[in-house]
Amino acid sequence: MTRRRWIADQWNEASAALVDAQAAHLARVLRAQVGQEFDIVAGNEVRRGVIERVAEDRIEFSLHEAIESSDALPLVILLSIVRFERMEWAMEKLTELGVARIIPLVAQRSEKHLAQAAEKRVERWRKIARESAQQSRRSDIPEISAPTHLAQCITEGEKSPSTARLLLSEREHTQSLRRCLEGAFPNQHGATAERNFYAAIGPEGGWSDAEILLFSNHSWTAASLGPRILRAETAAIAVASVLGSWLTSASLPV
Repeated sequence: MTRRRWIADQWNEASAALVDAQAAHLARVLRAQVGQEFDIVAGNEVRRGVIERVAEDRIEFSLHEAIESSDALPLVILLSIVRFERMEWAMEKLTELGVARIIPLVAQRSEKHLAQAAEKRVERWRKIARESAQQSRRSDIPEISAPTHLAQCITEGEKSPSTARLLLSEREHTQSLRRCLEGAFPNQHGATAERNFYAAIGPEGGWSDAEILLFSNHSWTAASLGPRILRAETAAIAVASVLGSWLTSASLPV
């Protein structure tokens, strides 16, 4: 049977602990008992953990052998801020799909009241990402950045030859996302060099002319997800799914 996975609040080489809300859930709801085994994410690795002590505010584990785990998808999503229930859904699903980082983006057409209130939502988004990472058996938690204006993050990854920066735009009608990926790394099969991806997803109403020009001036590549107009959170899920599939196929022998 697959063991449930927990992300430790505290750990060292030999032991780990869950505290506060996580401990209370495992103790009260799941009725934790000494001797039970779980997978424990402790820093940069996953270990088999055995419960040694149970209290409502703290559960302690002894750590044993390492367990094989997969790396995060090398993808940073710049997700324009939309209504918060949709942002939360996106945070959960992007975590399940394995993205490495999410940047809530303040675009020119972002609703002002949402952009102003977003700073207060970051900790909730991080909590959602943590819970989703455990549920989906990730070995890490995606980084959820503070809300950022486009001009502040447009240069990220600019100087790295192993990074592709993709602008998802309904104005693009000739280059599909898949074609952009293949164009960015034409010798994908058998490649061992690290590759990283940034994907920018616009708000309701799309990117402004000034933003399109800014992306172009910083050498972002425009890509299309097809003829339909997708909501921001749907586009983000589509990008992560296509990229995950593409990386999987790229790792297979030709």
